[in-house]
This record gives sequence, structure tokens and C-alpha cells, in this order.
Amino acid sequence: MEQSPFEAGRPLRRNRKVLPEQARAHNRSLVLQTLFHNGGMSRADLARATRLTRVSISDLVAELMEDGYVVETGERTAPRPGKPAMVVDLAHDAHRIVGIDLSGADAFTGAVLTLSGEIVARESVPQPSTPEARIDAVVSLAERLVALSQTPVLGVGVGTPGVVDDAGVVLAAPNFAWSGVDLDGILSEALHLPVIVANDANAAVLAEYTFGGARDDVLLVKVGRGVGSGLLAGGQPLVGARHTAGEIGHVTVGTDGGPACSCGKSGCLEAWLSVPALTERLAGVDESQRESVLRDAGERLGIALAPVVGALDLSEVVLAGPTELLEGVVAEQTRATLRARTLPVFHDDIRVRMTGQGPDIVLRGAAVMVLNAQLGVS
Repeated sequence: MEQSPFEAGRPLRRNRKVLPEQARAHNRSLVLQTLFHNGGMSRADLARATRLTRVSISDLVAELMEDGYVVETGERTAPRPGKPAMVVDLAHDAHRIVGIDLSGADAFTGAVLTLSGEIVARESVPQPSTPEARIDAVVSLAERLVALSQTPVLGVGVGTPGVVDDAGVVLAAPNFAWSGVDLDGILSEALHLPVIVANDANAAVLAEYTFGGARDDVLLVKVGRGVGSGLLAGGQPLVGARHTAGEIGHVTVGTDGGPACSCGKSGCLEAWLSVPALTERLAGVDESQRESVLRDAGERLGIALAPVVGALDLSEVVLAGPTELLEGVVAEQTRATLRARTLPVFHDDIRVRMTGQGPDIVLRGAAVMVLNAQLGVS
């Protein structure tokens, strides 16, 4: 059996019943999801894996082949009695996904990805200094990426700092001076393609869960130009009634004042831990002072996370950002602070680790958003 590049990935849990009128769309998604996570399979194996009848599978595969999402890749080579079975798989190269990450400290980045998450082209642009120019830069970057695709684009996924509602409107992004920016609408009008816009940390946690083997109850902290987090509880995304779940960057940490933050307050976590803030504090210090600065940052992060870990009974915290800043001292001090500030015994085994997805985590999360919205795959 041919394996998907992300064979260890997992789908997000479904928490709603499937109505009869939704059954066919659900079954299409089930077939695509199974192939996405398991690679090429015979129709008989696909029927067993999905628990659908062989007749249903045959019908669905034919429909998906006609739509260009599934292809036959040849007869199975493994020796079995009888006529060799024909293997079907996702048509990984028949469509492309455009992913855009706006969370970098000084640049916007984007990529063209296959349906299996492989990046085939990249582009980046320096981040402009004005709100309007930033919007123009995002549109220009998206247009260039779509033009780079050699095949039809399934959709465009964007991970952006700030509070984003279900319609893809950036309600507030202090670092960009954006308020009520309909980024989804702006890009949809410019590109004439499906667009999904979400908070960058919420996109990143989807990539970590689907591709990185994160646990069902996980908090991912995304550190870049700002600081935010994405949450999964019981394998389900948690965004909150006001779309601000995970907005830890503007939580005040400590009672000792602290540096001024872009939101107008002082002592916010972001003012201590964001890449620009932490890099500035580390400039020109010796090794012992460097460790002190990093431990302080890790402690501030642990202070911000302890109530969340305790309230939601989370088992894992994943850090995403520059490894040279976050790996080691910051991660260790964050874990030590969490253990000191949560219920003993129950949270002593809290896991704090770096993501294995590297700097492409938001781009891959953007791809998951498009796959889920367009094909029901996650």
C-alpha cells in the first residue's frame, strides 16, 4: 500500500450527527479523508476502512475520479489470490492549495502546496509599514502564488495575527493597525477563488494535530511578531464566543509593570516574548544574562498559561517559533512554572515541547483549512 507523506496524521473529531440529506457529502469526505491519511488503497480495502458497501465505494470513487480528486495508480503489486486489485489514491497533483502566513516578524510568506501538503513553490514580501500597504501586499502575494500554480487552485488559506471571525474578517490586529478588515472578502474579490482566513495560531494548531501527532487536548503557542495560541479540546478547535480563545498575547503577566505593548498597556506577554521584543532584550548581553532573559520570558509564559492549563485540564503545550529563542531555557522554564502553579500530581506530567513542523507550520495549517472547507479532509 502506498503511503501518504503524512501517514501519521489524524482527522479532527466530528461532533455532529450526519443528517440523511448530508450523507453523500459526508461519504465523499470520508473516502477522501481515508485516502489522505492512508495513501493508495483498493476499492475493497477502502470499503473495509470506511465501513461503506463496495457498491457505494465504487459509485463514490467513480464520482470523485470524474471530479478530478481521485485517480487509479495501477494494479496492486503485493501477491494475492485472484485478479490483482486496482489501487486508487488522491490526485495529489491535480489541484494546488495556496497558503499564506502573515505572522512573521518582518515578512509575509506564502507557498503553493499539493493536496498532500508538499510545498512546491514559495514567495515572500517584506512587511510594509502602513495598514493599507499591508493589505495591498497580501493581495499581491496571493496573486503571485496563484499565478505560480500550474494546476487549478482548490482554495487559498491565510493565517494572520489578530482576532478573526467566522467570515474571515480581521476584527482586531494591533500589530498591523487593522480593525474590521474583511480580508476574506478582499482576497475573494481579487482572486475569484475560495478563501479561508483564520488566526495564525488557530491555523498552526490544526497542522500540529493533523500532521504532528499532538494530543486531543493541546495548546499551541505561536511566537512571531506577536504572541497567540491555538486550542484543541477533545480534538475540537476552541475559538470562543467572541473569537478570542487563545488570545494570550495581551494578558498582563506579573505585577511589576513591564515594557509598553502595541495594544496600549504595559507588561503584556507579547511585550516580553514576541520575537522583536525578545531579540531586542537579548541584544548585546553575555551568556549568563542571556539565560536570565530567556528564563524570565519562560516564566512569564508559564504564568499566562497556568490558569488555562488548570481550567481546561490540558496535557500538552507546543511552542512554535524560532528554535534559537524558544527551545531549551524558555521551554524548560515554562514547564517548571506550569508545574509550580497548577495542581500537584495531576499536572506534574505536563508536556512542553517544540513543534516538529518547523517554520512552515502556519502554511500547512492554512492547507488543512482549505482541505477541510473544500473537501471535508482534515
